[in-house]
Amino acid sequence: MSDAELPPELPPELRDALRRVAEHLGRPLSHAPDGHARWELYRAALGSDTVRPALLEAVAAEPDGALASGVVGEALERLPRAERDTWVQALAPDVRAFCERRAGELATLEDLRSGALAPGRVPELIDTWSDWLQLRIITEAPDETALRALATTGRTKRIRRTATEALG
Repeated sequence: MSDAELPPELPPELRDALRRVAEHLGRPLSHAPDGHARWELYRAALGSDTVRPALLEAVAAEPDGALASGVVGEALERLPRAERDTWVQALAPDVRAFCERRAGELATLEDLRSGALAPGRVPELIDTWSDWLQLRIITEAPDETALRALATTGRTKRIRRTATEALG
């Protein structure tokens, strides 16, 4: 797609990145000024490692902070841990908080799964964890010590019940 076909109200960096993303995906670049159309293009790009650099450039140039944050939020679980901070830092500072927290939560979950975070530390840390993280720990890092702690001091009834059920 030529520059003439891309709306001039989009920043040049975004137009260039969108063009690269669309080319990698073999998709037409239509309705680029529409955030919903860009979201669909971004979501399609999330599934491809080869498109990731162009997608990161698009996120960094994206004027819609909520849209950019949504893309990064979706990307975090697909990214290697070492790359997550780069993506979070690509966001405007005023929309970065959620993704910063989610990246930290994913690191905690990975640490618990791998044994880098001792399950015995779970009781002292539970209060700092979101409901999302507490539920993910129950289903993805079901250590008995962690489950017992979540069964007794999890943030919500649902978390406590789910942890109790997981204990058997």
